[in-house]
Amino acid sequence: MSTFFENTQQFINEAAKMAHISGDLLTRLQKPNKILEFQIPVARDNGVVEHFQGWRVQHNNALGPYKGGIRFHPDSNLDEVKALASLMTWKTSLMGIPYGGAKGAVKVDPKKLNALELEELSRGFVRAIWRDLGPQKDVPAPDVNTTSQIMDWMTDEYSKLVGEWSPATFTGKSIEKGGSRGRDVATGFGGFVVLREFLKTNSQLSVINNQLTVAIQGMGNVGAHIAELLSKNGFLVVAISDSKGAIYDPNGIDVKKILEIKESGGVLDRKLTNKELLELPVDILIPAALENVITKNNAPRIKARVILEMANGPITPEAEHELTTRGVEIIPDILANGGGVVGSYFEWVQSLEQKYWSEKEALDRIDEKMVAAFRAVADVKKEHRTTWRLASYIRAITRVAEALK
Repeated sequence: MSTFFENTQQFINEAAKMAHISGDLLTRLQKPNKILEFQIPVARDNGVVEHFQGWRVQHNNALGPYKGGIRFHPDSNLDEVKALASLMTWKTSLMGIPYGGAKGAVKVDPKKLNALELEELSRGFVRAIWRDLGPQKDVPAPDVNTTSQIMDWMTDEYSKLVGEWSPATFTGKSIEKGGSRGRDVATGFGGFVVLREFLKTNSQLSVINNQLTVAIQGMGNVGAHIAELLSKNGFLVVAISDSKGAIYDPNGIDVKKILEIKESGGVLDRKLTNKELLELPVDILIPAALENVITKNNAPRIKARVILEMANGPITPEAEHELTTRGVEIIPDILANGGGVVGSYFEWVQSLEQKYWSEKEALDRIDEKMVAAFRAVADVKKEHRTTWRLASYIRAITRVAEALK
């Protein structure tokens, strides 16, 4: 199987060909501007100093400061970080916000660290690269296994190093430390908005059933919030999963109850595996967990008619070809999950101005941005007669290419 980074490059190449972008300009779009690799020393409880591998890939800043999350995960690697940094460049461009793309990671299982060790790791990440960060240079955010508390520690450490309070250098902070109301639900909310707009353009799908059925792979922040939003807005959520398996009921599940049980550490009645969830006979499938979960091996068994990519890179190019040939509509990650970075952008704006909005105002602004991005992609799709993914990439890379020129 191709790597995550190779898959991303394949989509870029296809879109660049359709947009007539080639030569040195295409090379500049493909290659990261800067790769930072470093070791973070952490004194463990047993007195041993352990060193953790860290990365920050700054892909492109033609449209504004680098922007992208930091993840703490034992399987993180440079290939993954490069792919995610590239995706952030296209995502910020597509959303029409003045950012470039970056990503960071530490190869660590944060569950094996106590609170003091986790704080030291977080502060150590900043100490390693603080000269390359800043509100007009590179603005990190939370990602997998990183939280508002971790962003607060990082903001504090950066502020100490530069000698002044700098809340606009990190987003995803706690409300008390200058975070934005609505930021925690922004990604799931943005995905809901994109799906809502898509269904307006596809009346055939929306009238086949009284209620459209949905299966969601992933019960983290994104999966949980979009599940709640869909359930409240008349969709029938029949399955949702975490890393241990899936809850499934063809008559619909009580999303709020399931999430409360999960939150309290109660026992969930998992009836299916994550792989089985992907193959359920539903109208809408939402991968909201990891990359490369739909491949050429399981694509023929995917029965959903619409796939909303809330995870980054959940479908390989080979699988996408098989699915789109069958008429499956795929709403790609750089469009579907862009609400998170739009929310981050609005937090950055509020931190710079030191003026904060209500949750409703923040979500209304995210809604407006997501609708504009969807409509822009729909226009490109119609013009080029192509897929939602290639239309999204054409729109995104054209904007960056023009800025580079």
